[in-house]
Amino acid sequence: MPLETPARIVSELASRGYNADREAVTLLANAPDPDAALDRALETAPDDALKLSAAHVEAALDAGQSDTPTASAANGPEPDGTASAPSNPSVSTGNRTGKSSGERGRSPVETGDVGGGPTRDTARQAVEVSGDMTGRSTGTGEYGDFVAVFRDRYERLSRQLRGRVNHRPTGALAGMAGGSEAAIVGMVSDIRSTASGHWLVELEDTNGTFPCLVMKDREIADLVNELLYDEVIAVEGTLADDGGILFVDAIHFPDVPRTYEPSTADRHVRAALISDVHVGSQEFMADAWHRFADWLHTPDAAEVEYLLLAGDMVEGVGVYPDQDEELDVIDIYEQYEQFSEYLKEVPGDVEIVMIPGNHDAVRLAEPQPAFDEELRGIMSPHDARIVSNPSTVTVEGVSVLMYHGVSLDEVIAELPDGKANYDEPHRAMYHLLKKRHVAPQYGGHTRLAPEEKDHLVIDEVPDVFHAGHVHKLGYGKYHNVLVINSGCWQAQTAFQRSVNIDPDAGFAPVVDLDTLELTIQKFV
Repeated sequence: MPLETPARIVSELASRGYNADREAVTLLANAPDPDAALDRALETAPDDALKLSAAHVEAALDAGQSDTPTASAANGPEPDGTASAPSNPSVSTGNRTGKSSGERGRSPVETGDVGGGPTRDTARQAVEVSGDMTGRSTGTGEYGDFVAVFRDRYERLSRQLRGRVNHRPTGALAGMAGGSEAAIVGMVSDIRSTASGHWLVELEDTNGTFPCLVMKDREIADLVNELLYDEVIAVEGTLADDGGILFVDAIHFPDVPRTYEPSTADRHVRAALISDVHVGSQEFMADAWHRFADWLHTPDAAEVEYLLLAGDMVEGVGVYPDQDEELDVIDIYEQYEQFSEYLKEVPGDVEIVMIPGNHDAVRLAEPQPAFDEELRGIMSPHDARIVSNPSTVTVEGVSVLMYHGVSLDEVIAELPDGKANYDEPHRAMYHLLKKRHVAPQYGGHTRLAPEEKDHLVIDEVPDVFHAGHVHKLGYGKYHNVLVINSGCWQAQTAFQRSVNIDPDAGFAPVVDLDTLELTIQKFV
């Protein structure tokens, strides 16, 4: 078969039982005769080698088989025209004339029948990952682990607040005279209303607890509706005459500075952000995925060099009641094998980064380490970078906080509808940025693992915040941070109908990394 693109080379390597470094694939694709170059590289590979290195391929090419790069070009049908705007992105259709990949009757392979696509500049691709806790879990479930994670959370978030208030430890307030002005940085340990309708918020620091009263007629009373247990805030106010309570005049969150200026890439390059693929479900939208993968092979997607997947690659098993009745594939490993086949349709020169979600075969408690070696092996043909949930992925200078988003259920349930709801999932994500923590409330719907370090704190402000989980498309900007919830690739299931979830399926938000402008590609 002709090997005209990196994607085809990856597919052919996989069919022969090999993998290859991304640089090695690029070298083979640029050879005058990629077919002969690949044969030469495999003929000269060590007997025990399963992965071709760039050095080996370069040596094979230098041996005289082929050393002159040629441009790969092919024209595929393009989707309808697109336009973008940072605050109100257009929605472009990925529908195309002719049959979809599924209708053509082919099994998913790396390039399908689209033919050679654009050649991306893989030499300039750059991805760095921070916050990946895979292999660094320390929790044993003992009491000391719980103390350690909350102490770490308090210390790190309080540092972000102490510069804004004249903080005093709770233990020092008892010695202050009544009527004194005071400020506390503490973790919310209790929220309750008084008989008069005022709010009593109890804050805890490493010295003890202290009650803070927010009067119902104060403008700041509305902020109490945004509070979640276990988040860290600062309050300022005046001590009562007996010094036993603080009357609150101001509430401060760690928050993102309003003056935050995001970083951008120094060249025109784009990233597609998707989540919740749910392969293995009867409602997985295979045709929409084929159209998306086909589009990535067209000139219109030539600048899309990165694909960031925010969890739930597969449907999983036993995730919700009677799920087995909605499964197309009932074995979890077969689900990942099928997902790997769909992943092969993505061009081989697109850099892929993935984090797990609550349907994936990892621990449910967050932070979630990345997939184990067996599952990584199943998904190895595309050589995707697989990291923990959450992680911060810096793509050519643009930091993207990737979090699957289970805590969004809790935020939406706890906050008033006007502040957070499923129809506008990005607004719930705003609150996580405001709290500088992706899952602040412990002991609720979101399972949290006690660790020596709280891996869910947002230490550095991201340029882009990407999540999924709720199967709804939403986007906006919060203090100049681009916030995206990317929808899903699964049509409405019977379970979703029972809980009134109407999913936004078959969308791919695409970010221009040099401008942070957003375009929504639609493939249904």
